[in-house]
Amino acid sequence: MKKSKKKNTMVGRRGFLKSAATAAAALVTEPGIAKAQQGAEHSHEHQAVPSDPTLRVKALESLLVQKGLVDPATLDTLVEAYEKKIGPQNGAKVVARAWVDAAYKKRLLADAPKAIAELGFTPGQGEDMIVVENGPRVHNLVVCTLCSCYPWPLLGLPPLWYKSTPYRSRAVIDPRGILHEFGVALPDDVEIRVWDSTAELRYLVLPERPEGSESLSEQQLAALVTRDSMVGVAKVSLNTGGRA
Repeated sequence: MKKSKKKNTMVGRRGFLKSAATAAAALVTEPGIAKAQQGAEHSHEHQAVPSDPTLRVKALESLLVQKGLVDPATLDTLVEAYEKKIGPQNGAKVVARAWVDAAYKKRLLADAPKAIAELGFTPGQGEDMIVVENGPRVHNLVVCTLCSCYPWPLLGLPPLWYKSTPYRSRAVIDPRGILHEFGVALPDDVEIRVWDSTAELRYLVLPERPEGSESLSEQQLAALVTRDSMVGVAKVSLNTGGRA
């Protein structure tokens, strides 16, 4: 009897999570339908469904915590990690160090995980990683044709476009066209190399150092490096900055 009760509890929790996720998705994608259904089912006044997706996520989080399915301390730890410890700021530091230190760059291209660890970053999901260098005659582009394999510890969460079917297919079929849509126009004599990330092997692009940046410090250089430039869909210039 005890075994059966435990199994039912597990099934119940799965069902609840599935229902909660479905409901949240419906509110995000079709708020108008959700509100219309609310009005039809209830004639008395209720609090309106928040229009801000952030508020909806917070409401779902509160519900999961209330049901004992999620530990709020664990959520806070994860959020803090992705805000302060994981993300493109890490990859930018790796790139900037390679720009100012030729010996480090050589180690990075030869053994990326080991060189990255020198800066205190653990590759995590990207334990097997290769860094590919852009140059005047070669431009590298990273994609995952199967899903969304991505060096999270160095670049943070993958953007939606990286996971989209159009990008995953066209990056291989028409890389020059994809780059043009991202605003990168390359001369015809520049070779484009496409690297397909997998669960076992991830890639990181070492972009070209922008002209006119010789007087900048390593920290100032890191501020110029963007996530997109380390995927290969953007170049670094003195006008770039931030993490996109």
